[in-house]
Amino acid sequence: MRYAFVAEHRGQFSVRAMCRCLRIQPSGCYAWVKAPLSKRAREDVRQTELLKVAWVESGKVYGHRKLHDDLLEQGEDVCLNRVARLTKLAGITAQIGYKRRPGKYGGKPSVVVDNTLDRQFDVEAPDTVWVTDITYIRTQDGFAYLAVVIDLFSRGRMVYAVTPDDRRRDMRESW
Repeated sequence: MRYAFVAEHRGQFSVRAMCRCLRIQPSGCYAWVKAPLSKRAREDVRQTELLKVAWVESGKVYGHRKLHDDLLEQGEDVCLNRVARLTKLAGITAQIGYKRRPGKYGGKPSVVVDNTLDRQFDVEAPDTVWVTDITYIRTQDGFAYLAVVIDLFSRGRMVYAVTPDDRRRDMRESW
């Protein structure tokens, strides 16, 4: 790590001064720069690139365990600890779910509306009671928001809208 720091900053500072501050020998630094990468280092670079590709293809969701499975499916001979080390060095992290487990029904509702139906979902005539909900769907480009309006008499979908963000105004305009 120290040699890499010296090599990276040798345009700004003198090599000897940096070596003196870091308490390393300049000859060791020059030898490190001239030496080719070891077989293991070359293999690490190649497998790190494969890990980055698999991570991006997963939507930047997978962690080292699933990335390890992906590399095994590609025919790579690699162990789980190596994948964990390479992902940590490359800054590849799994997308974790909730920090806390949501409540029994998904947590507290963000908007509370009067319960006008009083759980009476059987309707006598069409177009008298409509219900709606908004949900989000993970896509490769991020989240898409789906809003649906259903007639309770026919149980059929009246209208729906898909938008890239959850602004209600955009959904109403698309209807």
